[in-house]
Amino acid sequence: VQLQASGGGLVQPGGSQRLSCAASGSIFSINAIDWYRQPPGKQRERVAGITRGGSTNYADSVKGRFTISRDNAKNTTYLQMNSLKPEDTAVYYCNADIRPLGGTTWYAHWGQGTLVTVSS
Repeated sequence: VQLQASGGGLVQPGGSQRLSCAASGSIFSINAIDWYRQPPGKQRERVAGITRGGSTNYADSVKGRFTISRDNAKNTTYLQMNSLKPEDTAVYYCNADIRPLGGTTWYAHWGQGTLVTVSS
């Protein structure tokens, strides 16, 4: 099972960017999915999360600007980021609880990270 994060890049302040996180492999089910970020020189922090049923929650720093969503048929989650600020600059990671085919245990998987740079 692999998680592949994509969509990072350079964006101007006030701009938008959409990140994707696709899960692949022998997957039976995906439970909660979260996005984290790690700004340069700082600790990783949780940004947003979504349950399999679609309930969402956000860090106060991104509430009202970021939207997390998922497409269960495609095993993919998205993070739409609007009104970006320089302090949103970070490597963004996805994390998902996945149950593999033929298994009964849930495992936490991390994507490889995608860099978002907000700068003029």
